[in-house]
Formats: sequence, structure tokens, C-alpha cells
Amino acid sequence: MHSRRMLALAGTTIVALSAALAGVTPARAVPAPAGAGTAAVTAPARDQIQCPRGYVCIYPDINYGGQPYVKRAVDGSVRHLPDYIRGHGSSIINNSSRTARVYQKDNYFGRHVCVGRDGGTIHDLRSYGMNDTTHSLRNNDTPCGA
Repeated sequence: MHSRRMLALAGTTIVALSAALAGVTPARAVPAPAGAGTAAVTAPARDQIQCPRGYVCIYPDINYGGQPYVKRAVDGSVRHLPDYIRGHGSSIINNSSRTARVYQKDNYFGRHVCVGRDGGTIHDLRSYGMNDTTHSLRNNDTPCGA
């Protein structure tokens, strides 16, 4: 009886995980560098995951690498990002119809960057002096620069 319950729980978890990842696809493989020899095979991009439509994704590595924090923009803002991305964001994709502002401190304080709606990106937060300082995220309809 106990094993049936465990199997049902595992099945429910798999279904929930599949639903949560709907629309999230691994990035394409990249070709091996020139001169690597004829035996070289295509290697996958470094743990890249594309950002689904309607979401803001904050990645722990530059150039959208690593496991991102994925937030549906219409669900509002986040005063305190989860620990695994808090203070670790290095690149951002905004595939939502709202603007996304990422702040250096909790509760939308400190320096911030604004990522435009509908495909706005920042591939390297170092150029903004904000690499690994992501603490809060504000999603709204106010245009960047306003």
C-alpha cells in the first residue's frame, strides 16, 4: 500500500514538473571551434535555457548561462529574490509585455537596471556594475527611462 502511494506521489511530481517547464527548451548545440579536428562533435551550450513567453528570467552566468530564476511577469514583483539567485544574477531576459527592473538591494532599493519589454535582454550585468548583486525584481508598465 505504501509503495502505491509513493508511485502516485512521484507521478504527480513529474506531471507538475512537466507543466512548470512547458515552453522552456534547452538552447541549441554550438559547433566545435575551428581547428578542433575532424573527430570533434557538437557540444551543448553551457547549461543555457531559453526564457518562455510572458516571463522574466535572471541567469546566474553571463550570456544567459546556468539555471535561471523564472518569474511570470503578470504575477507581480519580488521584494526578496530566492536565495539561489539573490546576489548571483549575471544576465537577464525579459520576454513579457511589462518592463523589468532588477535592484541591488531588497525592497527595490539601490542601483537598478531596466530591461525593456518583449524580448529585452542584458547579456552581462558587469557592464552596468551590477553583476552578482541582484536582490529584488519589479515588473510594471512604466517604460524604461521614465
